[in-house]
Amino acid sequence: MAVQFSSTQRAVAVGVASAALLIGAFTLGAGRGSAAAAGATSSAPGSAALTAATGPGAGTRITVTGTGNVSGAPNELSLSMGVQTSGGSVAAALRQANSAVRAVTSALGRTGVSGSDIQTSGLSIYPSYASGTGVPSGYQVSEELTVTLRRLSTAGSQISAAARAGGNATVVDGVSLNLSDTSTLLAAARAKAVADAKAKAAAYARALGRPLGPVVSMSEAPPAQPFEPLPVAQGASAGRAASPVPVHPGTQQLSVTVTVVFGLG
Repeated sequence: MAVQFSSTQRAVAVGVASAALLIGAFTLGAGRGSAAAAGATSSAPGSAALTAATGPGAGTRITVTGTGNVSGAPNELSLSMGVQTSGGSVAAALRQANSAVRAVTSALGRTGVSGSDIQTSGLSIYPSYASGTGVPSGYQVSEELTVTLRRLSTAGSQISAAARAGGNATVVDGVSLNLSDTSTLLAAARAKAVADAKAKAAAYARALGRPLGPVVSMSEAPPAQPFEPLPVAQGASAGRAASPVPVHPGTQQLSVTVTVVFGLG
């Protein structure tokens, strides 16, 4: 059976359909907007995120990261060294090791190293076995020291003197060059990081045709540790060392990264 509508009924039906289409479009747009906002929040470091904040006095905000890098010359050297001896008994091997360590520490003291910069960092005693038997044929003793040398101009001579004093029992495990005070460098790196973040935010604001507003928040990522040990001959016997060990401090880089949230006018 055919159904006929009057002109008034047809107008009402068209109005209801139009309203339904508008509601559907609004819902779809809101869903896409939420997904875009979520994607901006999880943006990768170094990118910019534009968000619309909610709440009293809130507005559009832009989040950027800034990085500041500075370099400095190391001014101290940390040395890991010690002695390794062997003997027919634990007592004999330990007696030789103790004598060699005393000679090393005395040599360091004579070259100007403070006692507070010499620290015992390890001691090990273990048996040596003859091939094919479970009976110890002797014993080995290893004693380790961590030494801080605060004058690089004399560090090479101090290392050579210590190695010579320990004789053929001397073992050098590693050396690292460090900056004893990074406060000035950190301050410079932070200033560069903030300036970098502000420049990025200003560039994005200009591209958007909006004035850059005040800082809403700022956070700093934990600074990376730039001071990697520089290895020397591990387990090398240095009993015959005579000339100063060459020391080349070079430079080390310190980096700071900040995340800054700016308001947009």
